[in-house]
Amino acid sequence: MTTLVLSPAYASHYGPLAVHGGRLAADGERIVVATGAALRDRVAADGFEWRELVLGRGTNTGVIRPEDQEAEEERHLRAFFAATRRGAVPTLLLQAERRTDDLLWRPADVARRLEEIVAEVRPDRIVSDHIALSATLALRALGADWESFVPGHPSQLPVGDEVYGEPPYWPAAITPDDGDRALLRRACLRVTAAVTETFNAGLRAVSPSAAPVDDPFRAHGGSVLYAYTEALHPPWRTQALPPGHRFLGPCVRDEKLPGDLADRVAAGSGPLVYVSLGTFLSERGDVLATVAEGIRRLGARAAIATGLTPPAHLGALPDDWIVAPHLPQVGLLRHAAATVTHAGNNSAGEALVAGVPMLALPFSTDQFAVAADLEREGHGVCRDPNALTAPQVAEALESLVAAERTGLTAAT
Repeated sequence: MTTLVLSPAYASHYGPLAVHGGRLAADGERIVVATGAALRDRVAADGFEWRELVLGRGTNTGVIRPEDQEAEEERHLRAFFAATRRGAVPTLLLQAERRTDDLLWRPADVARRLEEIVAEVRPDRIVSDHIALSATLALRALGADWESFVPGHPSQLPVGDEVYGEPPYWPAAITPDDGDRALLRRACLRVTAAVTETFNAGLRAVSPSAAPVDDPFRAHGGSVLYAYTEALHPPWRTQALPPGHRFLGPCVRDEKLPGDLADRVAAGSGPLVYVSLGTFLSERGDVLATVAEGIRRLGARAAIATGLTPPAHLGALPDDWIVAPHLPQVGLLRHAAATVTHAGNNSAGEALVAGVPMLALPFSTDQFAVAADLEREGHGVCRDPNALTAPQVAEALESLVAAERTGLTAAT
């Protein structure tokens, strides 16, 4: 049996899809991944076949650097980083403005290329990243059956009166006032209408007989796979999910620490706090520096993935700290007493599986809903990264480490 996986060239999207593909491969399936050239080597390393399919302007193979992107994408990234400093609503408004370019990339080109891939590979099953709207358009134009894979929070596929881009609920520490929430909703409704018009125009151009959609963000395949833990998801929202949905749980890769790093972890004493703000948000060196100062006040050890932030920006680093642009996150979480995270779904799922409580600092997209779920279900606490102080970090981590020691958190 052959499964064709469609993924944007973003490590954060491909990662959980790769884990799902690995599970299928373990059952004897042939896995072919259609994605951008930036992920070709990673696809091969995972033991899958690769076919080139460009689903967006940008790429991200681990740490996204603005200077490595084309000029327009670099400008957008720098505008995004600036918006995160202004707060949640300005960030979400900026992301809404970019939605067509981000998600609905050159649909006619995608449709032509996907038709070629399908004719060559002859898949028995197609699994497509739900957020890649140009892939959804192409699949509808081809009249293909497919499974939608939701890599982030389940609200990436709206239900009820939700609108894509507006969090369905917020963590207590980051709850906009009614005026800002109304502003955001109006913007997201306007963008959804524009994306729908563009989607249907592209669909007509590729396949005049294909039925238009009411909302591309709600369009999905015959079944929907969520890379999320059902126990973390609000029951009222679970009841509203489409028929044929399935919670896969966190899609966490297997990872072992290299020997030298394992020795450093074992040689240290005291609780270890793992820190990462993900592939994009590591640019927020001001927040990482505040977190580092909070850990120093706590007197704990730290393992910090600095990403785009130079390690020197964190101040004096104790000898037993592990600090590098990129660290083996899954392996280190197995040794951590607490973690500081941007509440990205991959990072949150990896911490849940390791049974590590979280200090969530959400900045954008679905991170607010993930953080709210974590706090509601007792897997961590949430703070506003733009109002964060070192004493708040120390206090929050002290309570999380104490909870971890008494077994109040558990792997999910």
